[in-house]
Amino acid sequence: MFATRQKPDYGGLGSIEVGPRVPGEAPVRRSTLAKNGLATTPVEGVNTVYDVLRYVARTYGNKPALGWRDVVDIVEEQKQVTKLVDGKEVSQTTTWKYFQLSGYTYISFAELYTIVHDIARGLADLGLQRSDILNIFAATSQHWQFVQHACMALGMTVATAYSTLGEAGLTHSLNEPEVAAVFTDADLLDIFARVLPNTPSVRLVVYSGEAAPAVLDKIRQTRHDVRIVTLDEVREAGRHSQTKIEHRAPQADDVALIMYTSGTTGPPKGVVLKHSNLVSAVAGVDLILGHHMEPDDTMLHYLPLAHVLEYLVELSFMFLGITAGFGRVKTLTDASVRNCKGDLAEFRPSLLAAVPAVWETIRKGILDQVNKAGTFKKTVFNTSVRAKRASIPGISQLLDNTVFKVVKEKTGGRLRMTMSGGAALSKVTQEFLSTTLVDILQGYGMTESCGMCAFLPPEFFQLGVAGAPVPCVEIKLIDVPDAGYLSTNPLPQGEILIRGPVVTSGYYKRPDLNNDPTIFDPPEKGGWLHTGDIGQWNKDGTLSLIDRVKNLVKLQNGEYVALEQLEAIYRSAPVSATIAVIANGGVRQPIAVVVPHEAHLRAALGLSANGKDLRELCATPGAAEVVLAECNRAGKAQGLKGAEMLSAVVLTADEWTPESGLVTAAMKLQRRHIEARYAEEIKAAFKSSQGID
Repeated sequence: MFATRQKPDYGGLGSIEVGPRVPGEAPVRRSTLAKNGLATTPVEGVNTVYDVLRYVARTYGNKPALGWRDVVDIVEEQKQVTKLVDGKEVSQTTTWKYFQLSGYTYISFAELYTIVHDIARGLADLGLQRSDILNIFAATSQHWQFVQHACMALGMTVATAYSTLGEAGLTHSLNEPEVAAVFTDADLLDIFARVLPNTPSVRLVVYSGEAAPAVLDKIRQTRHDVRIVTLDEVREAGRHSQTKIEHRAPQADDVALIMYTSGTTGPPKGVVLKHSNLVSAVAGVDLILGHHMEPDDTMLHYLPLAHVLEYLVELSFMFLGITAGFGRVKTLTDASVRNCKGDLAEFRPSLLAAVPAVWETIRKGILDQVNKAGTFKKTVFNTSVRAKRASIPGISQLLDNTVFKVVKEKTGGRLRMTMSGGAALSKVTQEFLSTTLVDILQGYGMTESCGMCAFLPPEFFQLGVAGAPVPCVEIKLIDVPDAGYLSTNPLPQGEILIRGPVVTSGYYKRPDLNNDPTIFDPPEKGGWLHTGDIGQWNKDGTLSLIDRVKNLVKLQNGEYVALEQLEAIYRSAPVSATIAVIANGGVRQPIAVVVPHEAHLRAALGLSANGKDLRELCATPGAAEVVLAECNRAGKAQGLKGAEMLSAVVLTADEWTPESGLVTAAMKLQRRHIEARYAEEIKAAFKSSQGID
């Protein structure tokens, strides 16, 4: 039965001081809701992830727990694309593939409990022991959750790997923890088969979906000692098994996850997260958002479960009794499917979490449609945006039900609360979507803290703020003198340090990192985790992010620029799809490598864009100047000055994917690789704009 939570009293402050003032540091602060102690469990008796499953089964029973869609058909369409070849227009036929999907199929919380235990017994009968580690190398789906909860019921540890992880990263994430079993998707078996010869500890492979017989044969021929079974076979065997597994339930101090980060500076690091860490995070989310939940709330999930943000979102909202629906990035909108609705329109979520790249795509998609609608409709839309921002009495509801209704219907028409995490969201994008679609609440955390550090409660909604401390952590800022970030500034600033029951005990098999005082303070110094991020306390006790310590660059004139902050701002320019800001101590201003947004660049270039693909658009005379002007216009509008403005841009049509090596599996920039890939172009841009070789 759905339980209504009591509304908390913040007293107008997102956090309070709980420690003394120390030279070089701002006083320790924690959530106003945790003034008497940090949250460790959401309810008595829930101390492990397995306890969460048991709790929701008995609390919500027959309420729908989660739903998914099946692929009914793959529709192929032939499209004529006109390209310029040697200066002549050439028409080419390309084949585009689209999914046709069923409606949503749902199971209840009670049924989820049964399925998980069937799979758990099946895995136990296949010889998996409590000490074994199972790696999940799969896309987000109901199967991911079935398997991980089955492992939790058996007291096993789950290691995670992004489904976009390359062969080297996947091999590392299998070998370092000596993984005994792997769960994967049928369409990932080919990648897995290529690393299997180099992963001797793997003895069991479980997969979902329909696998190509040739791939299965390849695996069997590569490793005769590896058993391959489908998840359906495991579940069916478990249904008829008499094996007792109750004694294998985990304890709070047991390791639940080894969550491999995407690895921006080397091989992925395995972050060790205990059951107590994860449950403390759920408790923090419950205190902040539990009282905002409604019985008919639903949440769409599509981000990678190998990322701590999505994992904790799904676990926390499952605890709150929210019905989950699984989607795919490629099928979210109506335009990306055929003969059916997209996931958003079909599922009609009231809650949604996304990363900044998704929000930027939504914003630019809306702007593209507005620009195509004609001068009159564009004027009406822009006037309505200004009017709603002006908070004219009585007009907001009217505009939501008229002008912005079409925008809202694109996401199902029920969205009432959304969250952004994983990186900084530009203030412009947050303001635009909060005006036209729904309020976007920002959050900030890291894998090492179960995604917990700060979250913006609806009670404190404002733009450009990371949030208030989550009730399961406490935070302090320490001075970064060289960059002028000081605890004595009018608004205290410095590197963010955190501690609390959500913070990891360390990295798996990495004593070099675990004993590094620049990452973990020793116990005698408080046991703080250094985040590497620069933060600022605001007057209302909320926290703002400025940048990362390692991304602060001192320019030729002695001024510091914050690369990630600049990227968040310049990314808000409609013409910019992806951007990396480049600077060093020998230059006066930064430049940027930009992957343009094709539709907006085409519109900006006008007639000169006719018949050109993105690569040809990038090479069009004047294109770089247009992108530079658009980016700097966005920067100026958001308060950037002088040394923070771009002096030049390098345009590229390359796709920045984990496979290209330019971004990680979590889509974070691989700066060194980007600078190496475009070294000649970057050098030329600095020379032409600043006369610097």
